[in-house]
Amino acid sequence: MAEKQQASVTGNVMFYEKPVPLNREQHKDYGVSPVDKPFDFMSKSHFVPLTANEFGSAAASYPIIFAGEERSPLAVMGIRTQENLFVADGQFNTDFYMPAFARRYPFVLAGDQANDRFVVCVDESATCVTDKTPAQKFFDGDDASGFTKEAFEFLQSFERDRQATIAMVDELKRHDLFEPKDMHFQGQNADGSPAEKQKIADYFAISEEKLRGLSAEDTKSLADRGILAVVHAHLISLSNWQRLVNMTLRRAADEQAAA
Repeated sequence: MAEKQQASVTGNVMFYEKPVPLNREQHKDYGVSPVDKPFDFMSKSHFVPLTANEFGSAAASYPIIFAGEERSPLAVMGIRTQENLFVADGQFNTDFYMPAFARRYPFVLAGDQANDRFVVCVDESATCVTDKTPAQKFFDGDDASGFTKEAFEFLQSFERDRQATIAMVDELKRHDLFEPKDMHFQGQNADGSPAEKQKIADYFAISEEKLRGLSAEDTKSLADRGILAVVHAHLISLSNWQRLVNMTLRRAADEQAAA
């Protein structure tokens, strides 16, 4: 945990408004307590980053896409900006998989460039973080509490998975397996007739044609390292686009009825 020295934390991370290094002096009375809307922090995020080892679990819930120059893997949770279809009134729909990126909140590992290391940070703006008799304290006397130690272990595991995911994406790039794709959405007009189609996403996916074109040696190498299983989970997950469309249409109909 961060001690008296001031860490120079850099970078911005989705969900986190005020991440600060966890410090025994500054946070000795702090911890977390249950709140009425524990997942409100992700209610306006229509996608959430994923690590490779989560693809198998997430594939049954969401489309998994790759985005941007880095081909970052994302779980798509909505098709309208600032709308997460799986969070309602601050509660997450437990019928679906929750990415580790969200489960680690309000903790995060942040880069300390001055000391070339990572430091554990906590989002002081999180509604669950409090210094008013917290249910789980961050520190127990001079030492980190058991709760904080478990959180730190989770952060370390997540960072290992994140680094492994970067290596996997680099391998997929090396084989030139990505292709650009788009997704269109067609709603209904007020009279029930089909509305004009709208593009809702530009993204990258693994090309099945390029995958089939790999040599037997390369295919075996990807399979032996578990990468092929991750790729197949990604391809299966794309069928979940229709789920998002259906959920969006239902929510839009509810909004119209309530207006």
